[in-house]
Amino acid sequence: MTKISLPKHSRLLSSDFLFGVATSSFQIEGGAAQREPCIWDTFCAEPGRIKDGSDGLVACEHIKHWREDLQIIRDLGVDAYRFSIAWGRVINADGSVNRQGLQFYIDLVNALRADGIQAHVTLYHWDLPQYLEDQGGWLNRETAYRFAEYAEVIGQALGNKVASYATINEPFCSAYLSYEAGIHAPGHKNRREGRQAAHHLLLAHGLAMPVLRKHAPQAQHGIVLNFSPCHPASDSKADRQAAWQAHQYHNLWYLQPLLSASYPDLLQQLQEEDQPSVAAGDMEIISQPLDFLGVNYYTRTVFRAKNNWFSDVPPTIPPLTEMGWEIYPQGLTEILTDLNRSFTNLPPIYITENGAAFPDQVINNSVRDDARIVYYQQHLMAVHDCIEAGVTINGYFAWSLLDNFEWAEGYSKRFGIVYVDFDTQQRILKSSARALQAFWLQRKSQLPAVEAL
Repeated sequence: MTKISLPKHSRLLSSDFLFGVATSSFQIEGGAAQREPCIWDTFCAEPGRIKDGSDGLVACEHIKHWREDLQIIRDLGVDAYRFSIAWGRVINADGSVNRQGLQFYIDLVNALRADGIQAHVTLYHWDLPQYLEDQGGWLNRETAYRFAEYAEVIGQALGNKVASYATINEPFCSAYLSYEAGIHAPGHKNRREGRQAAHHLLLAHGLAMPVLRKHAPQAQHGIVLNFSPCHPASDSKADRQAAWQAHQYHNLWYLQPLLSASYPDLLQQLQEEDQPSVAAGDMEIISQPLDFLGVNYYTRTVFRAKNNWFSDVPPTIPPLTEMGWEIYPQGLTEILTDLNRSFTNLPPIYITENGAAFPDQVINNSVRDDARIVYYQQHLMAVHDCIEAGVTINGYFAWSLLDNFEWAEGYSKRFGIVYVDFDTQQRILKSSARALQAFWLQRKSQLPAVEAL
């Protein structure tokens, strides 16, 4: 079996660097009858929206199998578990608290604490309750205030038992992919809606931060953004300009308001009718200090000029993942060192998601996924290189613990280090899980890093 190794002096091997695995509520929980419907339930019910016609009603049945899944987490030897809370499992349509739903997360956090595993909670991972979408969703400014109320319920219930709270996961996806490109729920296709949704998501973050700090003063509080370095398709001036526009639109649009209380200059290039409405004081709410920045990284993006704007160029350079994404670990080092140069107040970073989908097959009750082991090896080295270059990174979470519902791809793509048979709900540790487990356990025992074969 291929193994994972790092230089002996790497900070990733130190006791103050955190290793964990990550999941999200809609992708694994199931138990749909015990929560309010969300926008993804509605989206899945619309023909043609999901590649394999599936839905998240059952998923991995984590609500039922969470103790088994926690045992896997424990056995892996990780320091932390990052998971999200389903808003609609906690807050009913009439605004009351679903005590049974809330108790599930209380029990999970308590069990993690009993095992000495840190809980890293994300409040919003895309599963907006449908009752809020019916009132305008993220196009309705009031949704940001409802989010702050939801954050108070969670903060009161979990408090300092949680090591870190992330308000929003990847507002890019919940704004651009969901309201502008129409790829994700609720499936709108409108530029102004995308920009307005992005603003309200950031506002929701800002409104929730002081609420969480009040109820969990010992926890860390931040947000999770996804980044990709934006490369030009050629060295032409037009393509280089397109790549810079894409960087502003896809990366800086979400980070710059948080750190500089302003949107990128590209805002002025949009038609006035496409620009978001921003109320007085919004940017101050959005830009309060962060304890950490969660970074999700998967690949780079390439752009060419088109009509004075940018257009993405699909990757063709192998190796590609099952998602069709180029494997480009050096892009993680590139984007984070660039952001570290661009923002003097860049907070400490957790790599909150990193992983890949491959064509996993069960043979003799085992799954050999050496390509995924190589992927993790390369990206852990990229994290090491970031730290060597002066970027403060305090942890790394592998995406994902389990094969799960992969949004518009349904169950056709497997990101897990643990294979899930969705018919029987059997869990099988893949080779990648065993390689990471060996690495994590050996690191914990303070032995030299495992040498690659």
